[in-house]
Amino acid sequence: MTRRENAPGRQGGTGEAATRTRPEPHSRSGRARAWAELLRLPALFSVPGDALAGTAAAGSPPNSRTLLAIGSSLCLYEAGMALNDWADREVDAVERPHRPLPSGRVRPSAALTAACVLTAGGLALAARAGRPALAVAAPLAATVWAYDLTLKHTPAGPVAMAAARGLDLLLGAAATTGRAREALPSAALLGTHTLAVTTVSRQEAQGGSPLAPLAALATTALLTRAVTNRRPDHREAAAHDLPGPRAARPPEPAPGRTTTAHVTTLLAAAYAATTARPYVHATLNPSPPLTQRAVGAGIRATIPLQATLAARSEGPARALLIAALAPLGARFAKKVSVT
Repeated sequence: MTRRENAPGRQGGTGEAATRTRPEPHSRSGRARAWAELLRLPALFSVPGDALAGTAAAGSPPNSRTLLAIGSSLCLYEAGMALNDWADREVDAVERPHRPLPSGRVRPSAALTAACVLTAGGLALAARAGRPALAVAAPLAATVWAYDLTLKHTPAGPVAMAAARGLDLLLGAAATTGRAREALPSAALLGTHTLAVTTVSRQEAQGGSPLAPLAALATTALLTRAVTNRRPDHREAAAHDLPGPRAARPPEPAPGRTTTAHVTTLLAAAYAATTARPYVHATLNPSPPLTQRAVGAGIRATIPLQATLAARSEGPARALLIAALAPLGARFAKKVSVT
């Protein structure tokens, strides 16, 4: 996909200390470090949850095609990362000269080639998963390229980024079940979160108005409420249609519904807690460092949101699997920034 929620962002916190800790650029470890920075590898932990949440929303367990969808998503995500830095190389030379391309640690031609190869790989994996998956992956890839090359610095940028994340969730549903309609509500919720984070990220280089982080804070509150609203399953809905005295009685909870509700609430609370304080700080002081922290928190919050969407659709097991990716992503983000 692309540099997603933080695509227009500019990372801070560099300088002599960062330079001293970076490996020599021409060594093997130096080249590996440069590519890890270019591709923002820790952000990859936020990708598998899209497909898993999509399959949960479609009411299907994961299968081999789900794995193909995850592979496709990972390829398209990293294609966008490489393409984004290639498109921003002149701006980064002024605002972030430490980045791999302006610092000379990765050649621009290599980054563009990687973007092309990864895009082709993502589409090939989607094609292996079936025509429905390819029908979603193709516009997803087109959205990624349009965002990085054209839309990023326009008012349509955040909307394009939100569309990319929503399409990624639909890709999991389409690959697994051959249909994506049931996953549209979950895709809309995830896309709304992405829209809010991307809007904040547009001012993380120079700082700006407190309105964007304040709006993101309000969006988080609304999404938390939306994902914790109880969704009656088909058995409860059918009980309302029964004639006679039974229809007048409240339907009995489905087995495991209470556990699912508790897990959903806990995951939603984790989602809100991940972003609340950084958004408040950025609202009170929209300086570049605090805005960057808010963007990073928004990216990390994607995983508990995905887990919440999975929990409310299919129960705790898949949700907890997604949630387990969060500490892994946080651990690797200490070594390579996701912004």
